[in-house]
Amino acid sequence: MENGSFTQEQPPQEVPPELDAGTSDQPGQEGTRKGPLARFFGVLGPGLVTGAADDDPSGIATYSQAGASYGNSMLWTVPLTLPLMMAVQEICDRMALASGDSLGRLIRRHFGRGFRIAIGVLLVFLIVANVLNIAADLNAIGEGMNLLHLGAPAVWSVVAGVVIAAAVTGGSFAMIGRVFKWLCMVLLVYVGVLFVSHVNWADVARGLVGVGMKPTPAALGLVVGVLGTTISPYMFFWQSAQRIEELRAEDRGGDHAPALDERPRSEAKRRLRNGRLDVFTGMAFSVLIMFAIIASSAATLGAHHTAITSAADAAKALQPIAGDYAGMLFALGFVGSGVLAIPVLAASGAAGLAGLLNKDWGLDRSPRRAPLFYVLLALGIIVGTILAVVDKNPINLLVLSAIVNGIAAGPFLIVLMLISRNRTIMGEHVNGRLANTMGWIATVIMCVAGAYGVWFTVAGG
Repeated sequence: MENGSFTQEQPPQEVPPELDAGTSDQPGQEGTRKGPLARFFGVLGPGLVTGAADDDPSGIATYSQAGASYGNSMLWTVPLTLPLMMAVQEICDRMALASGDSLGRLIRRHFGRGFRIAIGVLLVFLIVANVLNIAADLNAIGEGMNLLHLGAPAVWSVVAGVVIAAAVTGGSFAMIGRVFKWLCMVLLVYVGVLFVSHVNWADVARGLVGVGMKPTPAALGLVVGVLGTTISPYMFFWQSAQRIEELRAEDRGGDHAPALDERPRSEAKRRLRNGRLDVFTGMAFSVLIMFAIIASSAATLGAHHTAITSAADAAKALQPIAGDYAGMLFALGFVGSGVLAIPVLAASGAAGLAGLLNKDWGLDRSPRRAPLFYVLLALGIIVGTILAVVDKNPINLLVLSAIVNGIAAGPFLIVLMLISRNRTIMGEHVNGRLANTMGWIATVIMCVAGAYGVWFTVAGG
């Protein structure tokens, strides 16, 4: 996907074989030989985690509501969002690889002071939206633990908030990264729910091509919700931040994240190839879970005309329809996804604002070295925990979060597209024709969706 497609690279130069040794991207492992499956899982990282974190309890609630309210007719959003997600997240990842800088710092490098102030205000609003989302996700974790008969929801919301805050502020990035990758696997339970839900596959096929969709204001409002929860601004900042953390690890705890032009040509090409494999796998995994939730909800909740407003509602409603097993699997899935999404939500905005202000950041930095980053990170989780206990209606939190994300997604995509065409920053790895086309299509769609979402919400929808 080079030479005018995703990137506009020059013809590759030959390098001596000794400069292209090894099959692993991990430091200190050059020259080791692994099986294809081990190499594949070794490549997965930021793309997989970002895709899985996208399916947090608020996303699960949105997908469940789509299936419960409109059956399989909403499934056309799956093939629509997949290429857009792939394109946007590939651009984010390539920007980090090409420059060795996080998205926050790249904004600082590309834009003048006036634009940086405006983007900084957007980032503050994004952090507020993330906090509201954290509160709703902590609330969902508590409800999920209660559905699994493990205790009171409020207690588990507090326990989850405290444990997650302690883990991300006290753990190393290597440890946190490994935990994140394993947590992604929890979402596979929704594939299990899909196969115990007696799905009408012919109707699913019709839904995937848009048959049966009626463009009513309410249906279009839910489409905006689906788009907003699949292409969210926090994903852009996390993708970039985790990739930079991985590159820094090669410097053995130092500050330097090697850029592509600092590497031999063959290694740079391998990095780009592996980055795309990671991103495309993560986005495919994300929409697979999205598909499974919509289709299983349509077959169960939709068939029984069950109204739901949260992931916990969906799990409760599934039990009498598809059995306790399906309900417990559903609850286990959104508990695990919440534990994964909360630190991603908190760290993404913190890394973005710290980078924009030219402050140190990173989960592998001590709080003493990166005080602003850790203050924002901890504050987000603490405030989210308080809101989760105080506000018993997570839907209010999610509506506010969706409004802010709807406003911010379009402008942040414009920022991404402008930086990714800057040759001073990107060198030969600027967007090619395919990345430019898909990126701007995603930008236009999210700007229109955000505007409609704001109007629909203000109008009382």
